[in-house]
Amino acid sequence: MIAIITAILSGALMSVQGVFNEGVTKQTSIWVSAAFVQLTAFLFCVAAWFYTGRDSSFGALMRIDNKYMLLGGILGALITYTVIKSMSSLGPAQAVMIIVTAQLLAAYLIELFGLFGTEKVNFQWQKLIGIAVAIGGILLFKWDK
Repeated sequence: MIAIITAILSGALMSVQGVFNEGVTKQTSIWVSAAFVQLTAFLFCVAAWFYTGRDSSFGALMRIDNKYMLLGGILGALITYTVIKSMSSLGPAQAVMIIVTAQLLAAYLIELFGLFGTEKVNFQWQKLIGIAVAIGGILLFKWDK
């Protein structure tokens, strides 16, 4: 149950963050906004690291087996950029619907093919139908009379 609540909170925070970032972008620029987001995230993470007892050091990063896994920060910057752009073009509700559906599809493909060290799962029609229903929901949501 805690995992479900955490996932719900994550989705809600992402939506609020996207709206906040778009508001900052309107008054500055997209890269100033994205840089500020990443800088404040870094500062928050360092403070949390100090607060929680520092059970690992930054040196451990050099011992990561698959170095491509260290690209998360770059992906985070690209995510910030694309969320801001999509929210400003599509509006928060439609942008989030498309973003979440794309996340669902990408996550299923990662699991299906066992990419990036994840456990490979068998294909299930129900999951494909679920993604199709989500895409149908986007089309229905967008449908203007």
